[in-house]
Amino acid sequence: MFKRELNLGKQHPRIIREKKTIDKMVHIYCKSHHNIKSNQLCDECNEFLEYAFIRLDKCPFQEEKSTCGKCVVHCYQPQMREKAKKIMRYSGPRMLLHSPILALHHLIDGRKKPQTLKEVKEKKSKKSS
Repeated sequence: MFKRELNLGKQHPRIIREKKTIDKMVHIYCKSHHNIKSNQLCDECNEFLEYAFIRLDKCPFQEEKSTCGKCVVHCYQPQMREKAKKIMRYSGPRMLLHSPILALHHLIDGRKKPQTLKEVKEKKSKKSS
């Protein structure tokens, strides 16, 4: 499907779902905008998807995260952030037709209050106590 594997081994279900969602959104966008007939992505979209997966793997919030668009930490480079917005604006409404369950989860996740890094660190220190 794409060059970078989902790397689902030891990840929380929330991150796995987030990766599946961004994967689906990028595929919807690429198929429409880059005339890709197969399930393969063009090089530009594949590069973006790999970048998004790396950002998710390094997300300090992990399973506590809201959606990336509401996050207080902007870990995407400005150019990639603009590309993400473009992809999301196009694919978001179409997700209801292509993957309604993922779309619903994404809407629910988007209603979560974004946390600060301080809140996440406090939660982690309480768990380890």
